Amino acid sequence: MKIAQIAPLFESVPPRLYGGTERVVSYLTEELVRQGHEVTLFASGDSITSAELVACAPRALRLDPDVRDPVPHIMVMLDKVRERADDFDILHFHIDYMHFPLFRGDAARSLTTLHGRQDLQDHMPLYLRFPDMPLVSISNAQRAPLPRATFAGTVHHGLPLDLHKPTFAPKGGYLAFLGRISPEKRPDRAIEIARRSGLPLKIAAKVDKVDAAYFRDVIAPMIDGKQIEYIGEINEASKGEFLGQAAALLFPIDWPEPFGLVMIEAMACGTPVLAFRCGSVPEIIEDGLTGRIVSSIDEAVAALPAVLALDRKAVRARFEERFSSAQMAMQYLKIYQKLRKPAAPKVHASAVAARAVVSNGHTRETAMSSIQRELS
Repeated sequence: MKIAQIAPLFESVPPRLYGGTERVVSYLTEELVRQGHEVTLFASGDSITSAELVACAPRALRLDPDVRDPVPHIMVMLDKVRERADDFDILHFHIDYMHFPLFRGDAARSLTTLHGRQDLQDHMPLYLRFPDMPLVSISNAQRAPLPRATFAGTVHHGLPLDLHKPTFAPKGGYLAFLGRISPEKRPDRAIEIARRSGLPLKIAAKVDKVDAAYFRDVIAPMIDGKQIEYIGEINEASKGEFLGQAAALLFPIDWPEPFGLVMIEAMACGTPVLAFRCGSVPEIIEDGLTGRIVSSIDEAVAALPAVLALDRKAVRARFEERFSSAQMAMQYLKIYQKLRKPAAPKVHASAVAARAVVSNGHTRETAMSSIQRELS
């Protein structure tokens, strides 16, 4: 199958540091190539892939100091996709809905994976305007606010099985927070849980410009450099060690999380997850097996000993069963094949009746005259 993967331009594929969507696009692209499909990746020029790469910007927009407005760069990418659209069986977009007006004519072979939250009121008119664009949700919780949108399926994210080696006897003795410093990710909750439990907390996270004031005014004063340590943004090579040596991952979110890639990254390392009941969490974490799900800081502190006692081998085993990149690719391929399957031709009722009349010994002319009388 000839497949185009259209990635965001904000990060490279895979990203050098933070970047969940681009990381998933990379895992999917590489698995599809491994399975023998012809894949073309539309992404930033500093991306690394075994697929054919079409560079749509010299480098990731977030890391380019000369980029002030991302929209022109995205428009250039969409035009490059349009120029080559006829080369592909499937156009798989990962850029929200920027392409909808331009590719509406290709809806039958287009697929859009939604990677962000979908409960914002501004989204509703758009999905109603483009009901013919097939969508994929990354959790069932993500699609709940859009009952009238056209979903082709839900596909959970997956990771290569050899990406992170599991650690079944960690020596770090710390709790981990990994991701992004922002009010909805609630690092303040993670700090409070660690303080009340008496365990050290290591925070590996990026700080976007929009969250700089939150970090400076709220989070930084809570970091003492001893029990609560901020180590900054880490790369993929450091992530396995960071998560693997942790006693548990804290995921104390306060927003409708669409998926939460860090949860399955921790599971790949054998590390259990203590998460708050929001968004996709109940779909990803199996309470009492791969982690615990709570609704308050008090519950989190009380549940932490049980989390630390979970079988890390069982955590890793469930990751392998549910969240491999091979399984993710298989689910997408089923949707691709469904989109490619031609719809059965619509036959007007009069044609069906005509065939029936002819089969009973009447001429076609007699049959059509009879039908026209019935319709008049």
